[in-house]
Amino acid sequence: MTTGPGLRERKKERTRQALISAALELFEQRGYDATTVADIAAGADVSTRTFFSYFPSKEEILFADTEDRLALAFAVIDERRPGDEPVDVLVRAMAAVFERAERLGQVFDRAVPVRLRMVFSVPSVQGVALRRLLSAQQRLAARLHAAFPDRLDRVEAAAVVGALVGAVVNTLLALVESPEHAEEMLSGDPEPVLGHLRRAVDVAVRGVSS
Repeated sequence: MTTGPGLRERKKERTRQALISAALELFEQRGYDATTVADIAAGADVSTRTFFSYFPSKEEILFADTEDRLALAFAVIDERRPGDEPVDVLVRAMAAVFERAERLGQVFDRAVPVRLRMVFSVPSVQGVALRRLLSAQQRLAARLHAAFPDRLDRVEAAAVVGALVGAVVNTLLALVESPEHAEEMLSGDPEPVLGHLRRAVDVAVRGVSS
């Protein structure tokens, strides 16, 4: 029978989602520092050992969606069409990530509001966020360079990725810090925030007058 591996994978994904849900709920109820790995494991009805088979630390659980978003962006880059410009392909990749958020009905996922609060208030989470951001940019730049080896060298690919990712990240930070936008940022309604992010990408590519 071929259903065995599929069933195991589904069980693993359910456990992973249970850990994420338990962590987010506990972070909101108790605060990040007051929540332990043992608390999260208990909330998901698994052992602490099981927790560590899914996540290396409680910081990492806040970034559980990163690989899914990168995989989506990589797929768009890999499917570049003849005549495509590197910037246009990267913009399409970001648009695909935004569209995924729209389909899910949230700004990226349920973890984002919690993650943003933690990034602003917890030094260890800030460190993980920075490492994740730098790694994502390096990997995106490498993928873009591989897709356009005759158009971009590695430095140019890094510059293109840095410009667009920087526009998105700094827009998110500005939205959270801005009193008039903070509520919409944390509301779970994707439309206002995605509009700001699309505008940020447009400005990065075409300038403020676009």
